[in-house]
Amino acid sequence: MDLFTNIGLASAELFSFTTMALMMLGTLVGLLAGAIPGFTIAMAVVLVLPFTFAMSPVQGLATMIAVYVGGLSGGLMSGILTGIPGTPSSVATTFDGYPMAKAGKAGLALGIGVWSSFFGGIIASIVLILIAPQLALIGLEFQPVDFFALVIFALTVTASLAGNEMLKGLMGALFGLLIATIGSDVVFGLPRFTFGIDEVSKGFAFLPVLVGLFAFSRLLNDVRDPSSASKRLGGEQSANVVQIDYIASAKVVLSHWTNVVRSSLLGVFVGVLPAAGSTISNILAYDQAKKASKEPETFGKGAIDGIIAPEAANNATAGGALIVMMALGLPGDIMTAIMLGALLIHDVIPSPSFISDEPTIAYSIFLAFFIANFMMLFLQSITLRGFVMVTKVKMYMLTAVILFYCAVGIFALNNIGYDMWTLFIFGVLGFVMRALGFPIVPIVLGVVLGQIAETRLSQVFARGDGLDVFLTRPWALFFILLSGFSIMFPSFQKHLGKKRWTRFFLPILLIVLSLPVFMMPGYIRPVIAGLMLITGIVQLILRLREPALKLDQAPTT
Repeated sequence: MDLFTNIGLASAELFSFTTMALMMLGTLVGLLAGAIPGFTIAMAVVLVLPFTFAMSPVQGLATMIAVYVGGLSGGLMSGILTGIPGTPSSVATTFDGYPMAKAGKAGLALGIGVWSSFFGGIIASIVLILIAPQLALIGLEFQPVDFFALVIFALTVTASLAGNEMLKGLMGALFGLLIATIGSDVVFGLPRFTFGIDEVSKGFAFLPVLVGLFAFSRLLNDVRDPSSASKRLGGEQSANVVQIDYIASAKVVLSHWTNVVRSSLLGVFVGVLPAAGSTISNILAYDQAKKASKEPETFGKGAIDGIIAPEAANNATAGGALIVMMALGLPGDIMTAIMLGALLIHDVIPSPSFISDEPTIAYSIFLAFFIANFMMLFLQSITLRGFVMVTKVKMYMLTAVILFYCAVGIFALNNIGYDMWTLFIFGVLGFVMRALGFPIVPIVLGVVLGQIAETRLSQVFARGDGLDVFLTRPWALFFILLSGFSIMFPSFQKHLGKKRWTRFFLPILLIVLSLPVFMMPGYIRPVIAGLMLITGIVQLILRLREPALKLDQAPTT
């Protein structure tokens, strides 16, 4: 059957009053869950799962997809208004969203975030429908060494996120990696750095560390003296009603369409990599947006592209994860793992032939993801009116409420006091490190990626692979080479147009990366590699013939 026939069959199954009502309710639940720090999207999907057992496969999956999409977008509300990411997938949104809100532009920041999430989801939906089986095959190519190389590349993001404090940023990333090693060894289960404390042998849960470093430390900083404590979150102008102009916000997002498309495609790509997830994609998209920006110095101070990139990427990642779940039967993240379980309960087994064997269910998933983004856009416009009232509250009042709110959410994770102490310790630690000029973002990035990196590296050694595998595996070599250029990129941006060597950076990048692309299987990618190589060589020759920059010469007096 052709594409339109499959869509027609799926529409007849999906577009019923009951299913639409369940999706609307699921989207609302996801939005609320995403907006509550400590209450993850996975928890919301797990809570919804038992209710889907009595539903048809299409109704159950459509409801869970709606929760998934709503949760991914819901995290931006608390992230922008309070500086506390509602979910790990909205970490990077706080980098520029919160400064924009404090500058009195909370309405604009929220509008940009909502529209970016929407467009990211729509682009991922189109990719999902058109090339799901073909794109899913990339996930099969990845082995542990490739994942480890991807994590190494993600860690190099600290070079650009640290701003002018490069050394402190790298120290912070290493400190984050150290935090990730505390607890039991991932291979043998032996305790490390526990200092004889039994509770520490379990390590530190990611969410208490994240909320402590971001929320607790930021709130302590905001009320460090009476004058700052008495200010309103959105400035004095927030005493008036904060308007969210959706039309103006949409125009702003569309004017940055290259960032939207780039971030969305990056999100889809990360989504098709099993166990990568939106926690990585939103940070990578933020990094790429900063590297591509003509004004990278504005990032961290309320840059529009700094909100667009992570929000477009994290919603698009959901589309990539659904591709892998359906075409390969592999969960791209914890949410799709739960959905995979729901499919198995209904005796539906995903496989490479799933889309052709079960076209009604497959295309119902495609359409549900597409429609859920419209529902998210509609419900966000309603819920944001309530959340935006936060900007009118004075900081000392807001701090007390948020800290209580975070404490309850963190305690609800495992119902143990140890997580509360983790929140407190890392909150104070984050406050001290902020005061000493250490950027918090690289620390969080190290904590997020540390355990993933250790697990993948352990798998590499368990397979008996030598270090030469980093040079013989195309994807591993691709990310290792890209990591080297990523570390140098901040210096490239700083000296662009001032130093002669910056002319050759991009041509050499194309030439170097063409090697691993040429090594990849198939016919299309070697052709792409050839085009990259030719383009790089031509650009290099042209730039070698250009006259030397006068800016390279020492100034005369």
